Amino acid sequence: MTWEDAVRSLIDDPAQKDLVDACYYDPPLSAAAARYAASPEWTEVRRLCGPARGIAVDIGAGNGIVSYALARDGWTVVAVEPDPSALVGAGAIRRLAGETGLSIDVRAGAGESLPLGDDEVAVIVARQVLHHARDLAGFAREIARVLAPGGVLVTLRDHVVDGQEQLQEFFATHPLHRVYGGENAFSRAEYRTALTSAGLTIEREFRSFDSVVNYAPYTRESLRAEISRRLGPLSGVAGAALSVPPIFDAALRVLSIVDHRPGRLISFLCRKV
Repeated sequence: MTWEDAVRSLIDDPAQKDLVDACYYDPPLSAAAARYAASPEWTEVRRLCGPARGIAVDIGAGNGIVSYALARDGWTVVAVEPDPSALVGAGAIRRLAGETGLSIDVRAGAGESLPLGDDEVAVIVARQVLHHARDLAGFAREIARVLAPGGVLVTLRDHVVDGQEQLQEFFATHPLHRVYGGENAFSRAEYRTALTSAGLTIEREFRSFDSVVNYAPYTRESLRAEISRRLGPLSGVAGAALSVPPIFDAALRVLSIVDHRPGRLISFLCRKV
């Protein structure tokens, strides 16, 4: 089964509607993309990228929601995507650009061999992409090659495991891996080593609950309510305490440190010096 088949099976299953919406696969694509561009996740990504100032590349662009958000923000956008699919790949991005009137240059390619020149890119966004790399170190070197000096890389929502045992557990519990078999994950150290060995400086690392870029589709408020609810009998006292911003921030930092779930999420803000 292909990735397109797997996603279509999700879309066709009413029981998976919440997951479909959270992944921005809900039709029509133009509405899903607009919802992503207005989301708290993108608000934070926009802040990390900084103001539009040239070429921005969306690597592993999928259905184009990041490309759409970048183009709306004024970037000159290149979407790099190996899958020609009209649902989850290059075909979907071209249709999205046509329907919305946004300029998105769609190029076939993968992270290990980017169809871009040396030092020509101001910003790269790689959302849910690094963990799919066939060669993580090579992928990072290609990113460093095409980024201009001072250029920014924002990687988003990559899966983390603590070893082979956790990797197998992640495979067993992922809702789509058992269907199409295309998931993967690396350790935190492997991500960090690949990025820094390529010559990129890691300016920020966001673990599970450090930023909305990882815990979306929860917002800060809905996450606070969910944590309070899960505390059961203590929910009243905990809810009152967690409503104080410094206490909630401290609680999230602790949760990020103790979270060792297989497949938990990590994101990075990097710069090419």
